[in-house]
Amino acid sequence: MRPIRVAVVGGGPAGIYAADILTREHEGALVDVIERLPAPYGLVRYGVAPDHPRIKEIIKALRRVLDNDRIRFFGNVDYGTDLKLDDLKRFYDAVIFSTGAMADRALNIPGIDLDGSYGAADFVSWYAGHPDVPRDWPLEATEVAVLGAGNVALDVARMLAKPAEEQLVTEIADNVYQGLAKNQATTIHVFARRGPAHIKFSPMELRELSHSPSVDVVVEAEGFEIDDAGQSAISAHKATKLVVDTLLKYLEAEPTGAPHQIVIHMMHNPVEILGEDGKVVAIRTERTAYDGTGKVTGTGEFVDTPVQSVYRAIGYLSEALPDVPFDDDRGVIPNDGGRVLDDGEQIPGLYVTGWIKRGPVGLIGHTKSDAKETIDRLLTDIDSLPEPEAPGALAEHLAARGVEFTTEEGWGKLEAHEIALGEPHGRERIKVVPRDEMIRISRS
Repeated sequence: MRPIRVAVVGGGPAGIYAADILTREHEGALVDVIERLPAPYGLVRYGVAPDHPRIKEIIKALRRVLDNDRIRFFGNVDYGTDLKLDDLKRFYDAVIFSTGAMADRALNIPGIDLDGSYGAADFVSWYAGHPDVPRDWPLEATEVAVLGAGNVALDVARMLAKPAEEQLVTEIADNVYQGLAKNQATTIHVFARRGPAHIKFSPMELRELSHSPSVDVVVEAEGFEIDDAGQSAISAHKATKLVVDTLLKYLEAEPTGAPHQIVIHMMHNPVEILGEDGKVVAIRTERTAYDGTGKVTGTGEFVDTPVQSVYRAIGYLSEALPDVPFDDDRGVIPNDGGRVLDDGEQIPGLYVTGWIKRGPVGLIGHTKSDAKETIDRLLTDIDSLPEPEAPGALAEHLAARGVEFTTEEGWGKLEAHEIALGEPHGRERIKVVPRDEMIRISRS
């Protein structure tokens, strides 16, 4: 196979895994990972709650990939403004888009635009120290609703229920700690449309809810329903059984009287957010029932739960990229196994991987097999790929445009700085949030 240069647009796990697989399977491949933010790792750095210790191991693995001499990192480079598709075609044999999904999926119910109604992705970006979101977050509500039955919903509920002091062992940024220290929430209601066997929590995430001595986890007995399809899922999948068993333990446990509660309501479908004077005052849900196929339908019985804020955690959504086809209904770049398609026809040299390829489903580990499929397609096509006019000229192009890009070496400087900030406080690191400060440290 001839030597090739490949650009990976998006520096999260999907893009880094693609770069890793390509350089391992093709000795002549050189890869540039291009990231909009000054630091790599995408949702691992900016989409995961700071109290998840296992994420550290994923970061170590991703760091080892970026240490590869045949992989370069270019941060603080925005595709579409700093860099156009025509530029990438001039510099590279192929381009892999792996920009993931950072926006909140819409929930079209009355009251969704009330003051106090938020997208979970925005809240996650705030508490994860994303540089492009406001530094403050309103946390005056004492009763909160979280809509969704996945791990993001659990993260949001736990971050709202857990006292700020318990986060001081993590990499939490100072502005986030100060915000959480003012949090007034005492009761967090989590609403799921279906029952325990169809809920999308992972067992570990669910167990972590009760790790704080300041939080009681309560499962409502009404709604703890398992239909035939659910029973089959329990028998067939160990993870489903573990989730159901954990929910059952919470259901049977006696509350300890902890100052904060996370209350899980199953078989509830949100239908309206109620407001007064433009502000959230309650969430209205409709009780659901199984229809015999594993799906649920409304029963016509409605329940109003007093809350002062609502977070929708019903999924992430990818955003369209300039000059690249996009399926607005599915929220993905149209593709065949990773080959980008335009009206069903392959676009030579363009590929896609990760959530923007298949939608925001699955855990981080799933992106490895996803990237492998895309790289297999690319390597199959290698002899037909158009050769670039100016291979390897990205750095010169960005410098000529005045782009203050960061590098893998610069990320090492930023990481060392964050670790040094944490050392006096006995913490592994303290995350730097302002973009300009991240760039200054990285380029020092």
